[in-house]
Amino acid sequence: MLRSFSFLGLSIPDGLFDSEMEGFDLRDQTPLYHHTGSYAQEHGELDRYHASYQANIACKEAIEQAIADNYRDNRLNTACVDQVLEQFGYERMLYVLANTVQQKEQDGRISHDNRAWAKTVPVTPALDGPCGDRNRYFIVDKCNAGLMDLFLTQARKAYALEQEKRPSVRESLNKNAGQQAGTDRGKTQRAQER
Repeated sequence: MLRSFSFLGLSIPDGLFDSEMEGFDLRDQTPLYHHTGSYAQEHGELDRYHASYQANIACKEAIEQAIADNYRDNRLNTACVDQVLEQFGYERMLYVLANTVQQKEQDGRISHDNRAWAKTVPVTPALDGPCGDRNRYFIVDKCNAGLMDLFLTQARKAYALEQEKRPSVRESLNKNAGQQAGTDRGKTQRAQER
């Protein structure tokens, strides 16, 4: 029996959608919103604020799921970071983790290195009047804090390796200047040949 599901009002056979989606970027493209809710309201950006907040919560849930999926035999497989990274990227993943560490500042299972790092990440306060801090809703808390700390250590190492691979701004400018100089020399030489 051929199963199907509805997508935009069309009936699509089960499994067809997955094969057709290969090659597409399924990463959450919601930009991280760095302002308070009151700022968003004053500037007509509540949609962006709420979308970012929902993506933070989804990222938190993805981190918890990745830890659950990859913790076996007292080891956390390094693939767990990639599982979240593919969907949310470094910026949101590290933001959610920094918020978690900041909210759990008294938890002794979090390393001093990760606490010191988290203090360097500006997490926008989300005070909600009598309801308290809304950032508590994207604290990674459905897993052991020690495992979250290990995940964070792995994520920070992966990010540092990624940054080492990227050329510096100076290298990029020098490379582009060199390419531009070569292009200009070629134009000059062709003009002289005419």
